[in-house]
Amino acid sequence: MVIIAYFIIYVVWGSTFFFIEKALHSFPPFILGSFRFITASAILMTICALKGYKLFNKRSILQAAFVGFLLLFIDMAGVIWAEQYVSGGIAAIIAAAAAIWFIILDKPKWKENFSSLTTVAGVVMGFLGVVMLFAEQIVASDNNANGTLRVIALCILVLGSIAWTVGSLVSKYFKKPAEGEKEDLHVMVKTAWQMVTAGILFNVTALLTGEYASFEVRNVAPVDWFNLGYLITFGSILAFSSYIWLLQVRPAMEVSTYAYVNPIIALILSHFFTSHAVTSLQIIGLTVILFSVLLMNWKAYRSKLADKNKNKKKLDGAMPDTPPNNADRRSLDHLPEAELVP
Repeated sequence: MVIIAYFIIYVVWGSTFFFIEKALHSFPPFILGSFRFITASAILMTICALKGYKLFNKRSILQAAFVGFLLLFIDMAGVIWAEQYVSGGIAAIIAAAAAIWFIILDKPKWKENFSSLTTVAGVVMGFLGVVMLFAEQIVASDNNANGTLRVIALCILVLGSIAWTVGSLVSKYFKKPAEGEKEDLHVMVKTAWQMVTAGILFNVTALLTGEYASFEVRNVAPVDWFNLGYLITFGSILAFSSYIWLLQVRPAMEVSTYAYVNPIIALILSHFFTSHAVTSLQIIGLTVILFSVLLMNWKAYRSKLADKNKNKKKLDGAMPDTPPNNADRRSLDHLPEAELVP
């Protein structure tokens, strides 16, 4: 099950950029987002209800709606719109570069982050990788209209990744319910409410932009219904559930490695199954950005490894000839995870 779950978050999440690009052949961008998140939220909310999770808590719903607005509407709307003009591979690389904004915008961590040479080097390298991608698109544009739109699409992808970062930080630092307040909602229920918010906003935007006026269901190719279904079931539900489950059974540091694999999967699919050409500059830019993410996480990786070794030695020294009891097992299974840059 662990292997299957890793396959899902490595390959499926990486492939969603490709399937968005394909689905756009039949669906306008905001209608695509509307169909995806309204359907996914209904399915996920039904699953949560069947599991007996509490579904309503005004405070938690408002928080989920705000986070969903930033993560699943602003960022995903940017991704979907931009993929009309750039490949899913490029979109995935820019998404990986969001690690830069986590370092820059996480103010409570400034002292810790910017006192680390590897973290600062990672931020500088990350910017260099993004500049490479912009340069590649500008050179390829040759001053034509489509080229200009590609550069605009890259700018929107960057702005979307900033919105994703802000939403993630809001979720991270949002005040937890005080003791005595109503019980908080399960993370899957919160995610369902985030999808509800995104689905409604995509739907309203599609109405305001006139997409529904020109959209004909009968003109949607059967393969694009499959692409939409893939995004709903595999991208929005199965991959997320696998990610949440893996965080419960495997170290967060290990699970976070999906961030290194997703852009590679997206770029491979873009190269072999779309008309977009993968250039050497794109590959270099991807390599630079992924190495920058490694540098930005280096301190956290080393801290995590040191913590685990310290706890293991402590347990081994305390009980050299006897297996750990239940309390010791719990202490090993719930070691505090070092801070990650997603």
